[in-house]
Amino acid sequence: MASTTEAPPRKQHKVPQRPGDRIFSGISTGSGALILVVLAGVAVFLITEAWPALYAPASSIPGGQGLAVYIWPLLFGTLISAVLALLIAVPLAVAIALFITYYAPRSLAKVLGYIIDLLAAVPSIIFGLWGMNVLAPLTVDPASWLSENLGFIPFFAGPASSTGRTMFVVIIVLAVMVLPIITAVVREAFVQTPSLHEEAALALGSTRWEMIRMAALPFGRSSIVGASMLGLGRALGETMAVAMILSVSGGVSFNLISSENPPTIAANIALQFPESTGIALNTLIASGLVLFAITLIVNMAARAVINRRKEFSGAN
Repeated sequence: MASTTEAPPRKQHKVPQRPGDRIFSGISTGSGALILVVLAGVAVFLITEAWPALYAPASSIPGGQGLAVYIWPLLFGTLISAVLALLIAVPLAVAIALFITYYAPRSLAKVLGYIIDLLAAVPSIIFGLWGMNVLAPLTVDPASWLSENLGFIPFFAGPASSTGRTMFVVIIVLAVMVLPIITAVVREAFVQTPSLHEEAALALGSTRWEMIRMAALPFGRSSIVGASMLGLGRALGETMAVAMILSVSGGVSFNLISSENPPTIAANIALQFPESTGIALNTLIASGLVLFAITLIVNMAARAVINRRKEFSGAN
């Protein structure tokens, strides 16, 4: 019986990294860590500066009714303006992205792509001037019609503002501001849709819309969610455009066309910060902490949705 000898295991040698690889790896790791450090630094600053307002007596908070009562109208105005703007912008952005990708001639699609990218770079103060001087006067008559004919809906209860500087105009301006960002991201997702999926749907006799519904939209769903949350983040934190347009009353109201408009957190901080000192300044920072927490939660929720779709690729 022949004896068998087992070959000794080979030693695995680590492939030495080149200096360029080590430098790039170190820079990448350091950059990722720097983001976490900056985020933690911002959180620590906000918590430290807001701490006196969290435990201050209600009478010392601006308004004299406590921190929660002070922040609640700001939070309400921030959420209602951003969410309604997103409800307007997302369907339009998806429709524009689909038109550029699948329907427009190549020359027109290229021009429209450039225009979308340029709109995303327009400063917010320009949108604020446009909303205040152009859009607000144009909405006075439509707002009066909405109040007279659809006043049973809380959003259009009226009476309509005579100046047009209302939450309704703010929502439209915010929707226009976030539209280019969402469109650009969604368009890139549709461009990367696997051609095998599109060709398979068309080979089965699908119309162009059926191909989009079965191939492009499922593939770009996570990108649509991510782009929407990116636009929501900008709408939540928008400052100058809202501060220039909105005629603030300080109350909580679903009425979008009257002169009684709830403020937003970012606009209130911009307007009140130069003249605030002491506990009033701490109160403003506390409202900023609330906005920071909301933005963080929104981004985490979006990341969770995107991670659920990360297994969807062109190979399956």
